[in-house]
Amino acid sequence: MKAKYINPYTDFGFKKIFGEEASKPQLIDFLNSLLPEKNKIVTLTFKNNEQLGATEIDRKAIATATRYDIYCENDRGERFIVELQKAKQNYFKERTIYYSTFPIREQAEKGEWKGPTPRYSLTAVYCVGILDFTFDDYETESERGEHLHTIKLKNQHGKVFYDKLSYVYLEMPNFAKTETELETRLDKWLYFIKHLEDFQDIPAIFSDEVFEQAFEKAELSKLGQTDLNKYENSLKVYRDYKNTIDTAFDEGKIEGKIEGKIEGKIEGKIEIAKQAKQMGLSTADIAKLTGLSEEEIKKL
Repeated sequence: MKAKYINPYTDFGFKKIFGEEASKPQLIDFLNSLLPEKNKIVTLTFKNNEQLGATEIDRKAIATATRYDIYCENDRGERFIVELQKAKQNYFKERTIYYSTFPIREQAEKGEWKGPTPRYSLTAVYCVGILDFTFDDYETESERGEHLHTIKLKNQHGKVFYDKLSYVYLEMPNFAKTETELETRLDKWLYFIKHLEDFQDIPAIFSDEVFEQAFEKAELSKLGQTDLNKYENSLKVYRDYKNTIDTAFDEGKIEGKIEGKIEGKIEGKIEIAKQAKQMGLSTADIAKLTGLSEEEIKKL
């Protein structure tokens, strides 16, 4: 059956629903579904990704590495980085932690650390990752099956040491609730994201204005020809990219069983790089994807 709505895992689809000026009500509602009542957002301002870097090298690195990022600031000066990650990548956790340092450093440029009456105070930074894969380093089965992970800096007694830095990971494959099982606002948003491309009609649970607007923005028949062409291209890239990653990681696992885990991972990275080059991805993107150096990639 032909899709009626866009795939939100595509670059175009994600930005259409959450990353445009007209999409602010949807983004605010989604982020509020993740936040405590006392931290609810009233207004948001989109910020340029390039502002995340203090130097030209930093700005280029961030602009290249965050194709799916939304970077915004609320009325209290709190920063939000939202990233849709469509396939498992090496060092993903490290990458999100690295991203979180830039909004912190950006604030330092405007404050004063020294002086008799310092006026410096950091505002909160939130990094939200919507993941189309699951992590594989959990110790218990119950933890492995969870779809929502909220991380803060804590001390050895489990007490929050610093409450202005939060990482929220949403493992979409682990979200298995049916329509009748949806309870919270976050449940509805995750169900919307996971199943949007499969809907032919708007389910009754999405009867309020925010979701109605989201469905209207996502309806393919409402797109002009230029946007439709952009979406079709974005959808092709997404499918090719995901298929390449899934295949390469599977082949890497097979190699790992035969020749050992380390060698298998290396072979998997090389295979990913080769197939990504055939797809026409840039050397910088392939380096980010595999962890290989640009020099190693050019030799393949």
